[in-house]
Amino acid sequence: MKVVDITSETENQYFCCLEDWSEEIKEAGDHKQKWYNQMKDKGLKVKFVLDENNIIGGMIQYLPIEHSIFEGRNLYAVLCIWVHGHKKGRGDYRGKGMGKALLKAAEEDARQKGAEGLVTWGLIIPAFMRASWFQKQGYKVVDKSGIMRLLWKPFNENAVPPKFIKPKKQPTAGEKKVNVSVFCSGWCQAMNIAFERARRASQEFPGKVNFQELDTTDREIVKEWGINDALFVDGKEVRTGPPPSYEKIRKKIEKRVKRLK
Repeated sequence: MKVVDITSETENQYFCCLEDWSEEIKEAGDHKQKWYNQMKDKGLKVKFVLDENNIIGGMIQYLPIEHSIFEGRNLYAVLCIWVHGHKKGRGDYRGKGMGKALLKAAEEDARQKGAEGLVTWGLIIPAFMRASWFQKQGYKVVDKSGIMRLLWKPFNENAVPPKFIKPKKQPTAGEKKVNVSVFCSGWCQAMNIAFERARRASQEFPGKVNFQELDTTDREIVKEWGINDALFVDGKEVRTGPPPSYEKIRKKIEKRVKRLK
């Protein structure tokens, strides 16, 4: 097992989150590619972990917290650590220590870059990015938001704890049209899939839907709204993890369209 940096030859594996077998991932568009090209010059790092046959089994992406979905300074933030866990494609690589190897490599890299700590997020439910797993790796909870936890591992006593970006306002319902608002940065393919499905569904109601895209790679938009990645239909948030089906999004929009006067 070894951890390596992304290369031009392995970029496509990153863009599809190692799920090159998935039809669903093809719905995500090119948001992740655009985000990567924008952020790789701002400190974004991507690493893969290879098995003994040099097959990629997992990946991690992290960057300076100033460009992340959190508030903080002099820290690096892990947006996602993913070990392929499906039987399809390359197979299930969970339980082989790949996640630990990726996290350790990111910690070492962040230290070398002068960061004062590494930050990540986790869920308290048994799903992707479990907070309990990070706690076993020495991370401490410093903030909470619903089922999400913000965790960190400070490298020195001068490190300042990070915070979740708190919501400041949210989109409202339309009067003459249904407002479909999508906040999207591009780093997460689940959100990108939801974005594209919402856009397609909105197009089915010409003249009756106002589709609003808010690009949260723009930090000013994040500061204004306090939102990074989210989908709203007439002011009501639609859960995007895992991404809702096209049919579900369409039905929510259709329900609101029928109420228009």
